[in-house]
Parts: sequence; C-alpha cells; structure tokens
Amino acid sequence: MSVPSDNPSLLREQYRAFARQLPMMYFILMTSTWAVAATHMATAPLWLTTALPALFTAVSLARIRHWWLSRSIEPTPEAALRALRRTNRLAFVIAAVFTGWSYMLFPYGDAYAQSHLAFYMSITVISCIFCLMFLRSAAVTVTVIVNGTFIPFYALTGQPTFVAIAVNIALVSVGMLVILMVNYRNFAEMVNAQVRTEALSNENLRLANLDSLTGLPNRRAFFSHLQDVFAEARKDGTRLAVGILDLDGFKPVNDVYGHSAGDKLLVQVGARLSDLNTGSGTHFFRLGGDEFAFVTTDATEGSAVMALGKDICHTLQKPIILPAATVQISASVGVAIHPDAATSPETLFDHADYALYHGKRTRRGTCTLFSNALDAQIRREALIEQVLRQADLEQELTVVFQPIVDRSNGRTMGFEALARWESPVLGCVPPGQFVPIAERAGFVGTLTRILLRKAVATAETWPAGTRLSFNLSAHDLNTEESVLAIAAILGNSAFGSHRIDFEITETAFAHDFEQVRKSVEALRVMGCGISLDDFGTGYSSLTRLHALPLTKIKIDRSFVKDLHKNPASYKIVKSLLALSRDMHLDCVIEGVETQEEMDALAALGAVLIQGYFYSPPVAGHELGNYLYAAGTVAPQAG
Repeated sequence: MSVPSDNPSLLREQYRAFARQLPMMYFILMTSTWAVAATHMATAPLWLTTALPALFTAVSLARIRHWWLSRSIEPTPEAALRALRRTNRLAFVIAAVFTGWSYMLFPYGDAYAQSHLAFYMSITVISCIFCLMFLRSAAVTVTVIVNGTFIPFYALTGQPTFVAIAVNIALVSVGMLVILMVNYRNFAEMVNAQVRTEALSNENLRLANLDSLTGLPNRRAFFSHLQDVFAEARKDGTRLAVGILDLDGFKPVNDVYGHSAGDKLLVQVGARLSDLNTGSGTHFFRLGGDEFAFVTTDATEGSAVMALGKDICHTLQKPIILPAATVQISASVGVAIHPDAATSPETLFDHADYALYHGKRTRRGTCTLFSNALDAQIRREALIEQVLRQADLEQELTVVFQPIVDRSNGRTMGFEALARWESPVLGCVPPGQFVPIAERAGFVGTLTRILLRKAVATAETWPAGTRLSFNLSAHDLNTEESVLAIAAILGNSAFGSHRIDFEITETAFAHDFEQVRKSVEALRVMGCGISLDDFGTGYSSLTRLHALPLTKIKIDRSFVKDLHKNPASYKIVKSLLALSRDMHLDCVIEGVETQEEMDALAALGAVLIQGYFYSPPVAGHELGNYLYAAGTVAPQAG
C-alpha cells in the first residue's frame, strides 16, 4: 500500500503515466459529480447540489492544471516520489470526500436518483482503477474506501435491485483489481526491462568508445567529444585546445621486445596520462597505435597549452619498466587552439596533426604550437605538391655532386649525388622541402628513378674507382618493385653497381624493418655498398646495425658543428669513429666547414670527409674541372 522508493526508473515512468492519465480521472469525477448534482437539484439542499460540487470542481481543475503542466517535466526520482506519495494521500481524501457526499445525497432522492448514485459510485471506482493502475496503492485505496462502504450500504437496504447492484459491483471490482495487479506487474517488468536494455546499450556504447588496451576513450570518442565541446565553445565564445601526441621510439620497442611488450608500454603511457593533474576540462584519448590526443578547455592560452604539452613530454620521458627490460621513450606533441588556429573541429585536428608532424621533423620530444608561420608553411607545401605533380620532372630535376675526400692524401674518393629542382613556377626549391612532400604524397619513387638515371649517366665518365653515393628514401625500400626498378636502372648503365653506395637514413627503420632488410640485402647481392646516413639522429640500435649488411656509416653535421668547442660532440664523434672501426665499416664525416673542425677530426683519426671545407656541391658538367683542380684527371677540353 506504499509507493515503492527503491526503483528510480519505475518512479519516473509512474510519474509520466500520471501526467497523462490523472487529468482524465479528475475530468470524469468532475462531470459525473455535476450530473448527480443536477438530478438532485429539486430535492436536496443547495449546499449539497451546488456549493460542494463547485468546491470539488475547483480542486479538480487545480489538479488537472498541475498534471497538464507536468507533462513536459522530466522529474528526478526524488521529485517523482514526492508527487506519487502526495497522490497516494489525495486518493484517500478524494475517495472519502466523494463517497461521503454521495451518502449525504442518498436520503433526498427517489428510487431513480438512488440508482443514479449507485451508478455514479460504481463508475467512479472503475474510472479511478483505470486511471490509477500505475500506482497500485492509490487504486486499491480508492476501491477499498468506495466499495467498502458502498457494497455493505446497498446490500443492507433490502431492495433486490440494490443488493444485485452491490453484488455486481463487488464482483466487477475484484476482477478489476486482479487486472490491476497483472497490469501493474507487467508495467513494472517492462520498465525494468527498459532499464536493463538501456544499461546494456550504455555499456555497449561505452565499450564502443573505449580503448580496450589502455582504458582511455578511443578515436570515435575523441571526435564525438571534440564536436560537442567545439560547438559549445563557438556558442559561448570560449576557447579550447586540441593536442595530438606521438611516441618517439615506440616501434623499436615493439620490434626488439615484441608486441606484448609494446602493449604493456602503451598501458603505462595511458596510465601516466590519466594520472596527470590537468583539471576537469582536460580529457585524454588513444587514437590508435602509439598516437594519443587530448582536448582541453582549461589550458587555452598559448603559454598554458605549451606548459601542458611540456608536462606530458616530461612525464613520458621517465623510464618505463617492462618485464623484458627498462626502456625510455619520448613523446612529440602538436597543439592547435580555437579560435586562433581553426574555425571547425576538423581543421583544428588537422592543424594539431600538422604541428605534431612539424615537431617530429624538427624538435622531437617537445611540444609544437600551430602558428601563422606553420599555416604559411602548410600553404607553401600544398603549392609545392601541386606544382610537383604537374612538373616535367625529367627536364626540371637535376643532380649536383659533393666530393667525399680522403683527408690523409687529399684524394677525392667519390661524390654524393644531391637533388635539385628548378621549377618554372616556384624557382629553385630545396630538396629538404620537395623530397619530404613527395614522400608524403606517395610519388617519391618517381623522383628517385629520374635522379638515379641522371646520376649514373654522369658517373659513367668518372675515373675508375671513383664512387657514387646516392640517397634512397625509406619508401624506395618498402617494396620489391622499387628495388627491381633500381636494379633495372643500374643494369642499363655502364657504371658498375659495385661503385655505388646507396645511403639510407635511420628513419627507414620506422617502416617495415624486415622488408627494408630484404631490400638492402638484395642491393648488396648486386655489389652495391650500403651507407647509414645521419647516423645517431634517428632510431639507431646496435641490434639493427648488426642485422643490416652495412658497408659505411655517415656522421651527421649536427655532431660536427663546433666540434672543437663542444666536449659532448667531441666524445660522441670519437665513440662513433671507434664503433665504425670495431665493426669494420668506413665512416664519412659530413658537414665539415672550418679548419678548426678539420683539425679536431684529424686528431680523432677521421679519414673520409665531406663538406664545404673541401667543396660545395658541383654541377655535373663542372666535375671535370674540379677533378683536374684536385689533381685526379687531366683538364677537359673546352
């Protein structure tokens, strides 16, 4: 007989049902009351036939208005419980008042009027049971009060008709109460089933938006959240920032220790991000692989976002203990801010992604903020890509050659081929700009083949024993077809493949290492040398150095600059030279420009030198004069 309070969903559904049905119950009571009052106007006192019905009508209209206005309200469980308990109490009061009023009218009517009262009371019970069926206690209260007095009262009149009516109403009421119980049970079960279905749906939605490995929200959740907070920020005129972070050094962990170790590393990365004290407005996500992201409405100024990015980088640089080993990685972060950097969620994400890409190229392990300068660079690179796709590369691409000199005797041992692009539209475009663009656009292989053909065509005229160094992109080693194309060019050339050194950068290791290894072995079978370019600046590991059939390493200019002033650089170059000797590899020092650098390298025992100290890159048609000046060949006529 009480309102159940342990099922919030059932309370809300009962409230919604009452908001639809109780106005109809009060309307039935109101109209039926006036019908009874009208049949007793001539015999009963005015206060019974007019004053009390008017009072009942006022109360009924107030309750109709209350429930009518409640139709659009979504109540809390507490508010619904209070409303239902109030209805439970009112059911007792209304049933008692209307029943008492009916009995007060009974003495004033004739047999027809008294029959009307019987009809009035029975129809009241039936209508109340129907309208209150979703609040079992209220329906039972009304039935007990009305029928508990009506049935004995009419049964004791001794009139056969009234006795029959009393019995009939008793049987009908019992049947209605049984139906009430069944319907209420079905209603409660339906609500509970909906709750279970909703809970299952919510759980499925949660799992669909959750990264099962790290426990962070996934890529789908990221874009959904970004859409929501972006719309809110644009509506309110507030700011938000998006950051994308990529792990540096994750792939070597995967390759060396296995995917299981890589998964454990990602779990710890996710835990560290979750534990960062970033405020309630910052949320982290795993986009996939070793790529994560965050959206923040807390740190929205440039300095604050950069500080957050710095905290992330610092947190992820700490050693990570795995079952197989203790490893150390880093993270590069790219961030973009609305409305400074973008006017749509998609553009904001793209700009953060570009800032990340730019940071990984220039300053790994740091946070890069998208700026107007980066925006200009995006536009510049888009223009370069468009022009590059439409260019006559056979005509516009050329090759220049920088000497590699044996310091001990001053003899030029070979040349490194360097790409040049003279565009009729853009002018001279540095290879550091157009080669990465061609790599990202997927047609760097076309450039490689054109440049290689031109390089070996020039090298065919060189003195015997002079070697050619040629740079290969990581994409040139990713497929067997690319290696076959390179082999075909060498096969059609008079320049012996045993005189060429293909230079690969350490970034090639970030790709399919097994395929890279097979490609390198295939080139070695042809007699080609293999140089590891920019040694020490990328993904070096002794395991990989040992796994690849290298013939030479090249020490990057970044270690050579001001070598004589920087003890750290001096020790690094000394160690790398010792490593190359121990592994029986030639070692070329790149970027030597000053006499002081040369003296320091001589003291370390460096032999092969490349840089402006000896010569800048030389055009192919000027190589004869260069070799003559170097004392290698006789001067060329003309």
